[in-house]
Amino acid sequence: MTGDRRPLLYVLLGSALLVTLLLHLVFLPRYLPGDVLLTVLTVGAGWLTYVLVFYGLGRVWPAPDRQSFPNMRFADVGLALLLVSLLLLLALDAVGIPLEGVVGVYALPVAGIYAGLALLGWSVGRRTEAINEMVR
Repeated sequence: MTGDRRPLLYVLLGSALLVTLLLHLVFLPRYLPGDVLLTVLTVGAGWLTYVLVFYGLGRVWPAPDRQSFPNMRFADVGLALLLVSLLLLLALDAVGIPLEGVVGVYALPVAGIYAGLALLGWSVGRRTEAINEMVR
């Protein structure tokens, strides 16, 4: 990126991190037990900003080799991990395991969801940065 556009990327990274923390630490505990619609909307917005944080990190972090074009293998792994974790969460819900009673059982799929979203955002950010370097 040019010198004048790099600070905007840091602003995106910082604001996405702030909004992610705000959504997950303030709003989600407020809606989680009772209101299903607001919980789903808050989680969806939190996931979107979480992906934006790792997208920004992928754009800011210096690449070891600027000449090679990064592949999207990490995005594929991240998307697969995200989908498998979501299916596991749905299976746990279909079996009838309550979220309030057994939080530890839900910890592995939730960690898989966040790892998948991080890999997806990171690899798209790396690819975008490589494309911008090639265009320049």
